[in-house]
Amino acid sequence: RQLPRRKGFAVRGSLSRSFQRGMSAAAGDGDTTYDEAIEKLVGFLQDFQEDDVIDGLQNKYMVMLQEVANRTKRVVEIELDDVYESIGEDMAESIRKNTLRYIELIGEAIDKCMPPPNQHLQQADVADVLMEARRKRQSTHGADVTTTDEGNQVFAQLCRRYEVRIIPQAKEKTIDLRHVKASAIGSLLTVKGIVTRVTEVKPQMKVATYTCEQGGYEVYQEVKGREFMPMFTCPITQCCSNGRLHLQTRGCKFGKFQEVKIQEEADSVPIGHVPRMLTVHLSGELTRSCTSGDTITVTGVFLPIPHTGFKAIKAGLVNDTYLEAMAVEKHKKSYLDFTATEEMQQRINEMQGDDIYAKMAQSIAPEIFGHEDVKKALLLLMVGGATRQMADGMKIRGDINICLMGDPGVAKSQLLKHISSVAPRAVYTTGKGSSGVGLTATVIRDVTTNEFVLEGGALVLADMGICCIDEFDKMEEGDRTAIHEVMEQQTVSIAKAGITTTLNARTSVLAAANPAFSRYNPTRTPEENINLPAALLSRFDLLWLILDKPNLERDMLLAEHVTYVHRYSTHPELSFEALEPAFMRAYISHIRQFEPSVPEEVSQYIVEEYVEMRKEADDATSGCFGFTSARTLLAILRLSQALARLRCSTEVSREDIQEARRLMTLSRSSILEARQDEDGSDAMRGGSDPISIVYNIIKDHAEKTSAVAVQLADVRPKILAKGRTQQELDRCLDEYQELNVWHLMADRTIIRFVDNGGS
Repeated sequence: RQLPRRKGFAVRGSLSRSFQRGMSAAAGDGDTTYDEAIEKLVGFLQDFQEDDVIDGLQNKYMVMLQEVANRTKRVVEIELDDVYESIGEDMAESIRKNTLRYIELIGEAIDKCMPPPNQHLQQADVADVLMEARRKRQSTHGADVTTTDEGNQVFAQLCRRYEVRIIPQAKEKTIDLRHVKASAIGSLLTVKGIVTRVTEVKPQMKVATYTCEQGGYEVYQEVKGREFMPMFTCPITQCCSNGRLHLQTRGCKFGKFQEVKIQEEADSVPIGHVPRMLTVHLSGELTRSCTSGDTITVTGVFLPIPHTGFKAIKAGLVNDTYLEAMAVEKHKKSYLDFTATEEMQQRINEMQGDDIYAKMAQSIAPEIFGHEDVKKALLLLMVGGATRQMADGMKIRGDINICLMGDPGVAKSQLLKHISSVAPRAVYTTGKGSSGVGLTATVIRDVTTNEFVLEGGALVLADMGICCIDEFDKMEEGDRTAIHEVMEQQTVSIAKAGITTTLNARTSVLAAANPAFSRYNPTRTPEENINLPAALLSRFDLLWLILDKPNLERDMLLAEHVTYVHRYSTHPELSFEALEPAFMRAYISHIRQFEPSVPEEVSQYIVEEYVEMRKEADDATSGCFGFTSARTLLAILRLSQALARLRCSTEVSREDIQEARRLMTLSRSSILEARQDEDGSDAMRGGSDPISIVYNIIKDHAEKTSAVAVQLADVRPKILAKGRTQQELDRCLDEYQELNVWHLMADRTIIRFVDNGGS
């Protein structure tokens, strides 16, 4: 009965010895002990030099340690490329595979070669106070009683005012979350994902400091995990015999701790699979480095979390895993955080005023045929207007909301996908796959603190960005009402599980909806076709109806465009080189610094235009549906401010108002034209082709003014406001002059009708 037990102990002892031999062999390039590895690391820190552009050849890490000694820097980043160059591949590979152990060795090496401060330290911290008390006690007793145990090593950990970070080699590739296996435990790896949940930053104990009740000596306990057993009796025999210990919270060392959940990117998830998630622990200076909705690349050590208590009984041998972060890099930074390089800034300055409005609009999804004005509207959505904050706290939103409505197969979803990829912060979701709490916020119980916390939904994750909602008409009515507050007030109010708060949702909503009857039925109102309430539709600055009408010339061009894209996997050549998304993000980030205002002379013009729009809406719709309201006026102001930003101007001009009015009229006239095509009436347009529309506008103006001659400057704003272009106006002037309907002055500024305005 005893023999098997003795054999078992022997086996465990041999395993332990072989494990120690393996760990010693892994210490570095031919090292037999970790002491040799520390010596090599000390030489590396002291001797490694880097050629700096400004200061020339300098000792990279000693300069860094001098900043740490002066308490102006808190992070020491050790690059594996430098280790590979200085010590060798074996040491770099050993650090990558056994990262946590080598962080301790690097800490000991740093302590050995830490230079003294060369400038005056402003304020003493807790470690300085404990060090001074330790010196006084040592001078009184002649020797420190803790020199015979591990107290010195723990005290050194308490006095460290830096964090060691291991930066992987440049050739290190990113690993998909679903490909992180058990073989990677303990090693350094790099993963990429989307942040779904971020907890609060809380203090985490690193070193616990106790005071003996009888002898008065300090006792230190290093805390390496998230849980520890406090000490109750004094372990120092020279101090007293089992004296009671008291935890000195003021003398303990705490570090910042934050837990982050990341999820696989949508394009990395195989069809039919659920996205994988990974817990990331951020500590020290890495906390608050990302927020929910960010796409990040994290480098860290893959480690297990052993279960304790009742969970250990249920889990058995299964452990949870997490990533101890070493470096965090954000992708597609927000406009506020974006900093353009010198080369990019020079290119931005060169592109200003070079018809950037049309070029950027055509660079949005150039693989999609047509939709020139729709793309211009989407560009203005990304630019946005200026948010106004009143003295009494009232806020007028500057974000633009757009709804694309129309027949299936007109590339609405593709436009949404492209906008979500170009914008630095965007969330793409579908109406059927989203619930009310999924769009706003939900209350969950935090695993770490066991408290109720808020987890933001799609609209909260898209704060200061764009939320793209596809299949908007497929949403449940109860879920759709959650968007009303976000679209106008830009907040999400929550009163759940004892949590009453308001979350920011300063986002632009880009929605795409299909008609309720498969295809758009012009005989019905937009509310009946889209099956959305008028209260929600009125919150969109632009309601754009995209119809799929048969047209021989357009269908021929569309087919040629699609076949070209399929043959060559690229869009047909444009008259200029299409702008890449990186430049568009940089340019939009640059122009969003401008806060355009409306000058007094333009303000009166806006008032007159709004009054005319209200009158036209009343005449054209006969009260069937009111698209023009005070929200329409605010929409024109936001669109004109976005246009002024594109010109890098701080003032809104008349041309900006006319272009905004043109887009607004086009978005509304598409709905009215669909009904008029069905009714066979052309009351609004006065003709079916653009040239006839322009001619009728000029003729109506001449009849109202009873003038033989018409100033072109008087009718141009009206023509542009009706959705027509300058090219169509020029064609109309030339064609009707050839027909001898009117004569043009040489400078093309005055139109004189023949036979007193008759045609």
